[in-house]
Amino acid sequence: MSTITVGLAAIASGAIVAQAPWAAILIARLGSGWRRPSLLEPQPSHPENLAKVSVVVPTLNEAQRLQPCLEGLMRQGYEVREILIVDSHSQDGTAEMVQAAQHRDPRLRLEFDPPLPRGWVGRPWALHTGFCRAHPESEWILGIDADTQPQPGLVASLLETAQREQLDLISLSPRFILKTGGEWWLQPALLLTLIYRFGAARAVETQPERILANGQCLLIRRSRLEAMGGYQVAAASFCDDVTLVRAAAAAGARVAFRDGSKVIKVRMYEGMAETWREWGRSLDLKDATPAAQVWGDVYFLWAVQGLPLPLLILGLMALALTTPTLPLEMATLLNGLLVLIRWGMTLAIAPVYDWQTGQGRWLFWLSPLADPLAALRITLSSWQRPKQWRGRTYSADTQPLV
Repeated sequence: MSTITVGLAAIASGAIVAQAPWAAILIARLGSGWRRPSLLEPQPSHPENLAKVSVVVPTLNEAQRLQPCLEGLMRQGYEVREILIVDSHSQDGTAEMVQAAQHRDPRLRLEFDPPLPRGWVGRPWALHTGFCRAHPESEWILGIDADTQPQPGLVASLLETAQREQLDLISLSPRFILKTGGEWWLQPALLLTLIYRFGAARAVETQPERILANGQCLLIRRSRLEAMGGYQVAAASFCDDVTLVRAAAAAGARVAFRDGSKVIKVRMYEGMAETWREWGRSLDLKDATPAAQVWGDVYFLWAVQGLPLPLLILGLMALALTTPTLPLEMATLLNGLLVLIRWGMTLAIAPVYDWQTGQGRWLFWLSPLADPLAALRITLSSWQRPKQWRGRTYSADTQPLV
């Protein structure tokens, strides 16, 4: 047996040791997907739920994206008592847009948040302001992001699910609207980093440290939020949604994360570069996660998502050019299995995208080729705390500079 063959066998053995345990964890996480709760369906409004929900929408220079959100919220039914747009003194006409819409729906109310205090990130501060100014008789607070497009029956569906299942908090994954080929190629790979790390949603989440949430649409029982002191627990977090939900779960709240692709859409970022820059820097969830878990997840992503396709190609080349060995064959088979799982997940997540819009939609099917970039993005963001977010610049202690 040649020195090259022996060396390749040793490398292959190392790859098996480094990857196989994580591959088993991935299979276990994804294997429970068949038991995940069904997606939320739009529900009609019921008079007995009259005015139970106050909606809070934080905004900062959202004039280009806010109109579909306002239109969607104004189509919601009896459940919505008020829609508070909490604006952080936008300079692009956001406030004027809201004021114009107020003439069409008296539930709309424009509020301006006070100057951002030391130790707060802008989004949780705006949400906290809206919570403090919401009508005291509202039983639920619904946080909605300005880039979302609520569909008819959204709030009724959320409230019906929360009440029927006795939940304290429920958040939804949306249907994604992508418009450029670069987005269709990169965004699914970034989305899979979340699914790989946290697996399929459960009926009720029971492990606070592994709970995933989406603040783009998050309904929380008012009494639970009051007991937590509002959004203060997530004041300094750049992933305030996950921080808030994990704190609530740790305090005994019943929380759930569901597929809301039939009741809410979102157009998050404009183009591939903005998707890489803006979404990528919060996906590590380090503000809600112990450092050991963050870096364990980084290793996990490289092992099961970032490296399998390159290693499969190298393994096939080695098998073709050298004498096959059992370790090399096993390593190639393992990475082939991981690549097969990834292509299966491509099919699985296809329904959460809006296939009626955008150019270059065919690049979605090549998104596994972007997996090494996705793993790299999570690695880079895990190293450094964001300094800029939604038009604000922050110092190391989360003090706003601009």
